[in-house]
Amino acid sequence: MELIIEEISKGDKLLSRQKYHSHSLSIGRAYTNDVIVTDPHVCPEHLALRYDGNNWIASDCGSLNGSFLGNGKEEVNEHVVQSGDVITIGNSTLRIVLPNHPVAPSVPFSAFETLINLARNPVVIGFAICFFALASAWLAYLDKGKEVNFTLILIPAIGMTLMFSVWPALVALVSHLTKNDARVMHQVGICFVFYLLLLGTDAIQALTLFNSSSNWPVKWAIGVLPVSIAFCLFWLNCYIGFHMTEKRRAITAACITALFFGGTALMQISKQPDFNPRPQYNATILPPSYLVTSSNDVEGFIGDASKLFDKTREMSKKEQE
Repeated sequence: MELIIEEISKGDKLLSRQKYHSHSLSIGRAYTNDVIVTDPHVCPEHLALRYDGNNWIASDCGSLNGSFLGNGKEEVNEHVVQSGDVITIGNSTLRIVLPNHPVAPSVPFSAFETLINLARNPVVIGFAICFFALASAWLAYLDKGKEVNFTLILIPAIGMTLMFSVWPALVALVSHLTKNDARVMHQVGICFVFYLLLLGTDAIQALTLFNSSSNWPVKWAIGVLPVSIAFCLFWLNCYIGFHMTEKRRAITAACITALFFGGTALMQISKQPDFNPRPQYNATILPPSYLVTSSNDVEGFIGDASKLFDKTREMSKKEQE
């Protein structure tokens, strides 16, 4: 008679699955068992399963910590096994499944999953990494207040790319350590695509704020954009690398986003005193492409300023009268 035994975690995550063809099975820590469990709280001969011709019968073998049905206190003693029964032995949890156990219908690939699989394509990953490195080099060039050569912008670009590669590698490592599918290529592809989107939001912020005179409603509205993109990135990291419910995935992504942006804001506040006797000089000059409208020449600016002063004088005379 065939029987499937699954070892699951406390959160019902599958750790291992084995199929046996026998009329009796022994479960315990000893190497003579059919199912070997390494949990130190499990006895060498802990649980026995036997087939009586009609049903599988589970019985505890007089173990030290006992065997219980599910997470309750009902002891397993001559228990008639039903397909899907969960038995707790020590700190380990086993699920017993019969071969005719129903399974959920197959789920077709959605357009969303197709896009995720597209992100793992080596061509997409290579393009995203190269474009991110070029963007980092361009930003390093703009931040320099003096003439630079190729080496001075190449080193920061490589360093920035390697630094941003740590996050997908870390997520994949944690996913692997928690017995999930690491999906390293998916994580790298998704992360660098979203890094490019975040760089795009930086350009949009600079363009908008430069032409809106730092109007605070516009500033706050634009500030939501990178936060939203970061939340989507962390949500996708959890979706790809971990088996989570939708609620837990959203909470985890929100917490990571709040931690990241909150920590960044605190660092910026701590670095900006009320009065700095030695302010840093920013030599970065925004390129003309940041201008929505063309700028005036010197004569035009002086003429507009003179008109403004004339208007002010007229208003002053009217108030005095």
